[in-house]
Amino acid sequence: MRILLVCALALAITVPAVAAGPHFVQDRFVIGFWVDPPLDDRADARYAEIAEANFTMIIGGSPGWPAEKTKQLLDLCAKYGLKAVLHVGGVSEADLPDHPACWGYGLRDEPGAKDFPGLREKIDAVRSLRPGRLGYINLFPTYATPEQLGCANYDEHVRRFMDEVAPDVLSMDHYPLMRPDADGRDGYCENLEYMRTYSLQHNVPFWNFFNTMPYGNQYDPTEAQLRWQIFASLAYGAKGVLYFCYYTPISHEFPKGGAIITRDERRTRHYDQAKRINAALRNLGPTLMQLTSTGVVRIKHGDDPASRLANTPIASITKGAYNLGLFRHADGRRALLMMNDDHAYTSWPTVTFDTEHQDVLEVSPQTGRAEPVRDDSPDMDGLQLSFDSGEGRLFLLPAKP
Repeated sequence: MRILLVCALALAITVPAVAAGPHFVQDRFVIGFWVDPPLDDRADARYAEIAEANFTMIIGGSPGWPAEKTKQLLDLCAKYGLKAVLHVGGVSEADLPDHPACWGYGLRDEPGAKDFPGLREKIDAVRSLRPGRLGYINLFPTYATPEQLGCANYDEHVRRFMDEVAPDVLSMDHYPLMRPDADGRDGYCENLEYMRTYSLQHNVPFWNFFNTMPYGNQYDPTEAQLRWQIFASLAYGAKGVLYFCYYTPISHEFPKGGAIITRDERRTRHYDQAKRINAALRNLGPTLMQLTSTGVVRIKHGDDPASRLANTPIASITKGAYNLGLFRHADGRRALLMMNDDHAYTSWPTVTFDTEHQDVLEVSPQTGRAEPVRDDSPDMDGLQLSFDSGEGRLFLLPAKP
Protein backbone atom coordinates (compact mmCIF):
# COMPACT_ATOMS: atom_id res chain seq x y z
CA MET A 1 0.00 0.00 0.00
CA ARG A 2 1.10 3.60 -0.49
CA ILE A 3 1.91 3.91 3.15
CA LEU A 4 3.77 1.07 4.71
CA LEU A 5 1.98 -0.15 7.81
CA VAL A 6 3.31 -2.83 10.11
CA CYS A 7 3.17 -5.83 7.78
CA ALA A 8 3.29 -9.49 8.53
CA LEU A 9 6.31 -10.48 6.55
CA ALA A 10 8.29 -13.70 6.33
CA LEU A 11 7.09 -16.99 7.72
CA ALA A 12 10.16 -18.35 9.49
CA ILE A 13 9.59 -21.94 8.48
CA THR A 14 11.63 -24.56 6.71
CA VAL A 15 10.05 -25.95 3.59
CA PRO A 16 9.44 -29.65 4.24
CA ALA A 17 10.52 -32.20 1.68
CA VAL A 18 6.97 -33.36 1.04
CA ALA A 19 4.46 -32.57 -1.65
CA ALA A 20 2.24 -29.55 -1.13
CA GLY A 21 -1.22 -30.33 0.16
CA PRO A 22 -4.62 -29.21 -1.13
CA HIS A 23 -4.93 -25.62 -2.21
CA PHE A 24 -7.14 -23.05 -0.52
CA VAL A 25 -10.65 -22.89 -1.98
CA GLN A 26 -12.75 -19.79 -1.32
CA ASP A 27 -16.26 -20.82 -0.29
CA ARG A 28 -17.91 -17.43 0.31
CA PHE A 29 -17.75 -13.85 -0.86
CA VAL A 30 -15.17 -11.85 1.11
CA ILE A 31 -16.03 -8.57 2.83
CA GLY A 32 -12.95 -7.76 4.82
CA PHE A 33 -10.59 -5.03 5.96
CA TRP A 34 -7.08 -4.00 7.00
CA VAL A 35 -6.31 -3.01 10.63
CA ASP A 36 -8.28 -4.97 13.21
CA PRO A 37 -9.27 -3.39 16.53
CA PRO A 38 -7.31 -3.99 19.76
CA LEU A 39 -7.85 -7.34 21.42
CA ASP A 40 -8.47 -6.02 24.93
CA ASP A 41 -11.14 -6.36 27.61
CA ARG A 42 -13.70 -5.02 25.13
CA ALA A 43 -12.79 -7.56 22.47
CA ASP A 44 -16.13 -9.38 22.49
CA ALA A 45 -18.04 -6.14 21.92
CA ARG A 46 -15.57 -5.11 19.22
CA TYR A 47 -16.06 -8.35 17.27
CA ALA A 48 -19.83 -8.18 17.71
CA GLU A 49 -19.56 -4.72 16.14
CA ILE A 50 -17.60 -6.10 13.19
CA ALA A 51 -20.26 -8.75 12.60
CA GLU A 52 -23.04 -6.17 12.98
CA ALA A 53 -21.49 -4.23 10.10
CA ASN A 54 -21.85 -7.37 7.92
CA PHE A 55 -18.18 -8.16 7.45
CA THR A 56 -17.30 -11.78 6.68
CA MET A 57 -13.51 -11.80 7.18
CA ILE A 58 -10.73 -9.98 8.98
CA ILE A 59 -7.03 -9.65 8.20
CA GLY A 60 -5.45 -9.20 11.59
CA GLY A 61 -3.66 -10.46 14.63
CA SER A 62 0.01 -9.88 15.36
CA PRO A 63 3.08 -12.06 14.80
CA GLY A 64 4.28 -11.14 18.29
CA TRP A 65 1.20 -12.39 20.12
CA PRO A 66 1.25 -15.38 22.45
CA ALA A 67 -0.67 -18.38 21.17
CA GLU A 68 -3.50 -17.85 23.67
CA LYS A 69 -4.20 -14.37 22.33
CA THR A 70 -4.34 -15.64 18.75
CA LYS A 71 -6.76 -18.33 19.92
CA GLN A 72 -8.90 -15.65 21.57
CA LEU A 73 -9.13 -13.79 18.26
CA LEU A 74 -10.03 -16.96 16.35
CA ASP A 75 -12.60 -17.99 18.96
CA LEU A 76 -14.23 -14.58 18.61
CA CYS A 77 -14.27 -14.94 14.84
CA ALA A 78 -15.93 -18.32 15.17
CA LYS A 79 -18.47 -16.92 17.63
CA TYR A 80 -19.49 -14.16 15.21
CA GLY A 81 -19.32 -16.09 11.95
CA LEU A 82 -16.09 -14.51 10.69
CA LYS A 83 -13.03 -15.98 9.00
CA ALA A 84 -9.51 -14.70 9.66
CA VAL A 85 -6.27 -14.34 7.73
CA LEU A 86 -3.60 -13.93 10.40
CA HIS A 87 -0.32 -12.05 10.47
CA VAL A 88 2.14 -14.76 11.49
CA GLY A 89 5.61 -13.51 10.60
CA GLY A 90 8.26 -15.41 12.56
CA VAL A 91 5.94 -18.19 13.72
CA SER A 92 7.44 -21.69 13.50
CA GLU A 93 5.71 -24.41 11.52
CA ALA A 94 4.65 -26.21 14.68
CA ASP A 95 2.87 -23.10 15.91
CA LEU A 96 0.96 -22.03 12.81
CA PRO A 97 -2.60 -21.48 14.08
CA ASP A 98 -4.88 -24.39 13.27
CA HIS A 99 -8.46 -23.37 14.01
CA PRO A 100 -11.79 -23.65 12.13
CA ALA A 101 -12.01 -19.85 11.84
CA CYS A 102 -8.50 -19.54 10.39
CA TRP A 103 -8.58 -19.17 6.59
CA GLY A 104 -4.87 -18.67 6.29
CA TYR A 105 -1.78 -16.60 6.94
CA GLY A 106 -0.58 -13.20 5.78
CA LEU A 107 2.82 -13.69 4.16
CA ARG A 108 3.68 -10.35 2.60
CA ASP A 109 2.31 -6.95 1.61
CA GLU A 110 3.48 -5.41 -1.67
CA PRO A 111 6.50 -7.55 -2.57
CA GLY A 112 8.92 -6.75 -5.37
CA ALA A 113 9.81 -9.31 -8.01
CA LYS A 114 13.02 -10.21 -6.19
CA ASP A 115 10.86 -11.58 -3.37
CA PHE A 116 8.88 -13.97 -5.58
CA PRO A 117 11.09 -17.09 -5.26
CA GLY A 118 11.07 -16.91 -1.46
CA LEU A 119 7.32 -16.33 -1.42
CA ARG A 120 6.77 -19.43 -3.54
CA GLU A 121 8.64 -21.43 -0.90
CA LYS A 122 6.40 -20.00 1.79
CA ILE A 123 3.23 -20.71 -0.22
CA ASP A 124 4.34 -24.32 -0.69
CA ALA A 125 5.20 -24.58 2.99
CA VAL A 126 1.71 -23.43 3.99
CA ARG A 127 0.16 -25.98 1.63
CA SER A 128 2.28 -28.74 3.13
CA LEU A 129 1.92 -27.77 6.78
CA ARG A 130 -1.69 -26.58 6.73
CA PRO A 131 -3.39 -28.11 3.67
CA GLY A 132 -6.30 -26.07 2.42
CA ARG A 133 -5.19 -22.86 4.13
CA LEU A 134 -4.38 -19.64 2.27
CA GLY A 135 -0.93 -18.11 2.01
CA TYR A 136 -2.04 -14.52 1.46
CA ILE A 137 0.02 -11.92 -0.42
CA ASN A 138 -1.15 -8.46 -1.48
CA LEU A 139 0.33 -6.70 -4.52
CA PHE A 140 1.20 -3.12 -5.36
CA PRO A 141 -1.20 -1.01 -7.47
CA THR A 142 -0.51 0.14 -11.03
CA TYR A 143 0.89 3.46 -9.81
CA ALA A 144 3.84 1.77 -8.08
CA THR A 145 7.22 2.62 -9.58
CA PRO A 146 9.35 0.16 -11.59
CA GLU A 147 11.79 0.21 -8.67
CA GLN A 148 9.05 -0.90 -6.29
CA LEU A 149 7.76 -3.54 -8.70
CA GLY A 150 11.18 -4.85 -9.64
CA CYS A 151 9.85 -5.04 -13.20
CA ALA A 152 9.69 -2.78 -16.22
CA ASN A 153 5.90 -2.50 -16.02
CA TYR A 154 2.86 -3.66 -14.08
CA ASP A 155 1.79 -6.34 -16.54
CA GLU A 156 5.17 -8.05 -16.21
CA HIS A 157 4.95 -7.77 -12.42
CA VAL A 158 1.56 -9.51 -12.16
CA ARG A 159 2.42 -12.08 -14.83
CA ARG A 160 5.63 -13.06 -13.06
CA PHE A 161 3.88 -13.14 -9.68
CA MET A 162 1.29 -15.58 -10.95
CA ASP A 163 3.82 -17.74 -12.78
CA GLU A 164 6.51 -17.78 -10.09
CA VAL A 165 4.47 -17.67 -6.87
CA ALA A 166 1.26 -19.44 -7.97
CA PRO A 167 -1.01 -17.98 -5.25
CA ASP A 168 -4.50 -19.26 -4.50
CA VAL A 169 -5.87 -15.68 -4.38
CA LEU A 170 -4.73 -12.66 -6.39
CA SER A 171 -4.99 -9.42 -4.39
CA MET A 172 -3.98 -5.78 -4.77
CA ASP A 173 -4.67 -2.37 -3.25
CA HIS A 174 -5.54 0.73 -5.27
CA TYR A 175 -6.92 4.00 -3.89
CA PRO A 176 -8.34 6.20 -6.66
CA LEU A 177 -8.73 9.93 -6.16
CA MET A 178 -12.26 11.20 -6.72
CA ARG A 179 -11.84 14.90 -6.08
CA PRO A 180 -13.09 17.81 -8.22
CA ASP A 181 -9.49 18.43 -9.32
CA ALA A 182 -8.41 14.79 -9.71
CA ASP A 183 -10.24 11.71 -10.98
CA GLY A 184 -8.30 8.46 -10.73
CA ARG A 185 -11.11 6.10 -11.65
CA ASP A 186 -9.68 5.17 -15.06
CA GLY A 187 -6.52 3.93 -13.34
CA TYR A 188 -8.57 1.97 -10.82
CA CYS A 189 -10.48 0.21 -13.60
CA GLU A 190 -7.24 -0.46 -15.46
CA ASN A 191 -5.87 -2.14 -12.33
CA LEU A 192 -9.04 -4.19 -11.98
CA GLU A 193 -8.66 -5.33 -15.59
CA TYR A 194 -5.19 -6.69 -14.83
CA MET A 195 -6.65 -8.59 -11.87
CA ARG A 196 -9.53 -9.89 -13.97
CA THR A 197 -7.25 -11.05 -16.77
CA TYR A 198 -4.75 -12.93 -14.63
CA SER A 199 -7.31 -14.40 -12.24
CA LEU A 200 -9.14 -15.90 -15.22
CA GLN A 201 -5.93 -17.18 -16.80
CA HIS A 202 -4.90 -18.93 -13.58
CA ASN A 203 -8.40 -19.83 -12.35
CA VAL A 204 -8.05 -18.13 -8.96
CA PRO A 205 -10.31 -15.48 -7.39
CA PHE A 206 -9.16 -11.91 -6.93
CA TRP A 207 -9.74 -9.44 -4.09
CA ASN A 208 -8.83 -5.80 -3.80
CA PHE A 209 -8.47 -3.07 -1.20
CA PHE A 210 -10.12 0.31 -1.75
CA ASN A 211 -9.96 3.62 0.10
CA THR A 212 -12.18 4.32 3.11
CA MET A 213 -10.38 7.13 4.94
CA PRO A 214 -8.36 10.35 4.52
CA TYR A 215 -4.58 10.33 4.66
CA GLY A 216 -1.80 12.08 2.76
CA ASN A 217 -3.33 13.35 -0.48
CA GLN A 218 -6.24 10.94 -0.13
CA TYR A 219 -9.70 12.40 0.30
CA ASP A 220 -12.38 11.15 2.69
CA PRO A 221 -14.83 9.26 0.45
CA THR A 222 -18.57 9.71 0.48
CA GLU A 223 -20.89 6.71 0.72
CA ALA A 224 -21.46 6.95 -3.04
CA GLN A 225 -17.70 6.85 -3.63
CA LEU A 226 -17.42 3.77 -1.41
CA ARG A 227 -20.21 2.19 -3.45
CA TRP A 228 -18.48 3.12 -6.71
CA GLN A 229 -15.18 1.52 -5.67
CA ILE A 230 -16.94 -1.66 -4.53
CA PHE A 231 -19.32 -2.13 -7.45
CA ALA A 232 -16.59 -1.35 -9.97
CA SER A 233 -14.62 -4.20 -8.39
CA LEU A 234 -17.65 -6.48 -8.73
CA ALA A 235 -18.16 -5.49 -12.36
CA TYR A 236 -14.63 -6.75 -13.09
CA GLY A 237 -15.31 -10.02 -11.27
CA ALA A 238 -13.84 -9.52 -7.78
CA LYS A 239 -14.71 -12.24 -5.29
CA GLY A 240 -13.68 -10.08 -2.34
CA VAL A 241 -13.56 -6.41 -1.34
CA LEU A 242 -11.34 -5.08 1.43
CA TYR A 243 -11.77 -1.79 3.27
CA PHE A 244 -8.70 0.32 4.06
CA CYS A 245 -9.11 0.71 7.01
CA TYR A 246 -11.50 -0.60 9.67
CA TYR A 247 -9.72 0.63 12.83
CA THR A 248 -7.86 3.93 12.53
CA PRO A 249 -4.14 3.07 12.42
CA ILE A 250 -1.92 4.39 15.17
CA SER A 251 0.58 6.28 13.02
CA HIS A 252 1.78 9.81 12.27
CA GLU A 253 0.57 9.20 8.70
CA PHE A 254 -3.07 9.27 9.82
CA PRO A 255 -3.51 12.47 11.84
CA LYS A 256 -7.06 12.99 10.57
CA GLY A 257 -8.29 9.63 11.82
CA GLY A 258 -11.54 8.81 10.14
CA ALA A 259 -11.47 5.09 9.39
CA ILE A 260 -14.62 3.07 10.15
CA ILE A 261 -13.78 3.06 13.87
CA THR A 262 -11.69 5.81 15.49
CA ARG A 263 -8.87 5.16 17.94
CA ASP A 264 -11.12 6.39 20.75
CA GLU A 265 -13.71 3.74 19.75
CA ARG A 266 -16.27 5.98 18.07
CA ARG A 267 -18.10 4.82 14.97
CA THR A 268 -17.50 7.29 12.15
CA ARG A 269 -20.12 7.86 9.48
CA HIS A 270 -18.33 5.14 7.50
CA TYR A 271 -19.56 2.49 9.94
CA ASP A 272 -23.23 2.81 8.98
CA GLN A 273 -22.27 3.35 5.34
CA ALA A 274 -20.28 0.11 5.33
CA LYS A 275 -23.04 -1.69 7.21
CA ARG A 276 -25.59 -0.75 4.54
CA ILE A 277 -23.35 -1.59 1.61
CA ASN A 278 -22.12 -4.83 3.17
CA ALA A 279 -25.68 -6.01 3.86
CA ALA A 280 -26.33 -5.88 0.11
CA LEU A 281 -23.00 -7.58 -0.65
CA ARG A 282 -23.81 -10.45 1.70
CA ASN A 283 -27.08 -11.01 -0.14
CA LEU A 284 -25.50 -10.75 -3.59
CA GLY A 285 -22.48 -12.81 -2.55
CA PRO A 286 -23.79 -16.36 -3.11
CA THR A 287 -24.71 -15.48 -6.69
CA LEU A 288 -21.48 -13.56 -7.30
CA MET A 289 -19.54 -16.66 -6.28
CA GLN A 290 -21.27 -18.58 -9.10
CA LEU A 291 -20.21 -16.14 -11.81
CA THR A 292 -17.27 -16.15 -14.22
CA SER A 293 -16.37 -12.87 -15.90
CA THR A 294 -16.67 -12.80 -19.70
CA GLY A 295 -16.07 -9.09 -20.28
CA VAL A 296 -16.47 -5.51 -19.09
CA VAL A 297 -17.86 -2.54 -20.99
CA ARG A 298 -17.44 0.95 -19.57
CA ILE A 299 -19.59 3.68 -21.11
CA LYS A 300 -18.73 7.25 -20.18
CA HIS A 301 -20.72 10.47 -20.41
CA GLY A 302 -20.67 11.60 -24.02
CA ASP A 303 -20.20 8.11 -25.46
CA ASP A 304 -22.75 6.72 -27.87
CA PRO A 305 -24.04 3.67 -25.96
CA ALA A 306 -25.24 1.96 -29.15
CA SER A 307 -21.64 1.66 -30.36
CA ARG A 308 -20.59 -0.21 -27.20
CA LEU A 309 -23.39 -2.73 -26.65
CA ALA A 310 -22.38 -5.50 -29.04
CA ASN A 311 -21.99 -8.83 -27.23
CA THR A 312 -23.79 -7.51 -24.13
CA PRO A 313 -27.29 -8.50 -22.96
CA ILE A 314 -28.45 -4.91 -23.54
CA ALA A 315 -29.97 -4.02 -26.90
CA SER A 316 -30.34 -0.32 -26.14
CA ILE A 317 -29.89 2.12 -23.29
CA THR A 318 -30.34 5.84 -22.93
CA LYS A 319 -27.23 8.00 -22.65
CA GLY A 320 -25.39 8.05 -19.35
CA ALA A 321 -22.32 6.64 -17.61
CA TYR A 322 -22.41 2.89 -16.98
CA ASN A 323 -20.08 0.04 -16.12
CA LEU A 324 -21.34 -3.30 -17.45
CA GLY A 325 -19.82 -6.44 -15.98
CA LEU A 326 -20.64 -9.46 -18.15
CA PHE A 327 -20.70 -12.97 -16.68
CA ARG A 328 -21.56 -16.60 -17.22
CA HIS A 329 -23.40 -18.28 -14.34
CA ALA A 330 -22.36 -21.79 -13.29
CA ASP A 331 -25.75 -23.04 -14.54
CA GLY A 332 -25.19 -21.59 -18.02
CA ARG A 333 -27.29 -18.45 -17.70
CA ARG A 334 -25.88 -15.04 -18.48
CA ALA A 335 -25.45 -12.41 -15.79
CA LEU A 336 -25.00 -8.65 -15.88
CA LEU A 337 -23.66 -6.43 -13.11
CA MET A 338 -24.78 -3.01 -14.26
CA MET A 339 -23.65 0.02 -12.29
CA ASN A 340 -24.07 3.76 -12.43
CA ASP A 341 -20.53 4.91 -13.25
CA ASP A 342 -21.28 8.35 -11.85
CA HIS A 343 -20.43 8.80 -8.16
CA ALA A 344 -22.17 12.20 -7.86
CA TYR A 345 -25.55 11.73 -9.53
CA THR A 346 -28.32 9.16 -9.71
CA SER A 347 -29.23 7.56 -13.03
CA TRP A 348 -32.58 6.49 -14.51
CA PRO A 349 -31.82 4.77 -17.83
CA THR A 350 -34.41 3.28 -20.13
CA VAL A 351 -33.10 -0.21 -20.91
CA THR A 352 -34.01 -2.76 -23.56
CA PHE A 353 -32.56 -6.22 -22.97
CA ASP A 354 -31.92 -8.69 -25.79
CA THR A 355 -34.66 -10.86 -24.31
CA GLU A 356 -38.13 -10.07 -23.04
CA HIS A 357 -37.77 -8.18 -19.80
CA GLN A 358 -40.26 -10.61 -18.24
CA ASP A 359 -37.48 -13.22 -18.59
CA VAL A 360 -34.92 -11.06 -16.77
CA LEU A 361 -34.37 -11.65 -13.06
CA GLU A 362 -32.69 -9.37 -10.57
CA VAL A 363 -30.83 -10.67 -7.52
CA SER A 364 -32.37 -8.73 -4.67
CA PRO A 365 -29.86 -6.87 -2.47
CA GLN A 366 -32.42 -7.14 0.34
CA THR A 367 -33.03 -10.90 0.20
CA GLY A 368 -30.51 -12.47 -2.20
CA ARG A 369 -33.37 -14.08 -4.13
CA ALA A 370 -33.67 -13.84 -7.90
CA GLU A 371 -36.91 -11.98 -8.62
CA PRO A 372 -38.57 -10.65 -11.80
CA VAL A 373 -37.08 -7.31 -12.75
CA ARG A 374 -39.37 -4.40 -11.87
CA ASP A 375 -40.01 -1.26 -13.88
CA ASP A 376 -39.07 1.66 -11.62
CA SER A 377 -41.23 4.09 -13.65
CA PRO A 378 -44.15 2.02 -14.98
CA ASP A 379 -46.02 5.09 -16.25
CA MET A 380 -43.27 5.79 -18.77
CA ASP A 381 -42.58 3.98 -22.02
CA GLY A 382 -39.98 1.25 -21.83
CA LEU A 383 -38.27 -0.38 -18.88
CA GLN A 384 -36.90 2.19 -16.43
CA LEU A 385 -34.18 1.20 -13.98
CA SER A 386 -33.08 3.54 -11.19
CA PHE A 387 -29.54 3.63 -9.78
CA ASP A 388 -28.20 5.55 -6.83
CA SER A 389 -24.83 7.21 -7.41
CA GLY A 390 -22.18 4.49 -7.72
CA GLU A 391 -24.77 1.73 -7.26
CA GLY A 392 -24.72 -1.61 -9.04
CA ARG A 393 -27.56 -4.06 -9.73
CA LEU A 394 -27.18 -7.73 -10.61
CA PHE A 395 -29.34 -9.31 -13.32
CA LEU A 396 -29.71 -12.90 -14.55
CA LEU A 397 -30.76 -13.64 -18.13
CA PRO A 398 -31.44 -16.83 -20.11
CA ALA A 399 -28.51 -18.41 -21.91
CA LYS A 400 -28.23 -17.50 -25.55
CA PRO A 401 -29.82 -20.11 -27.84
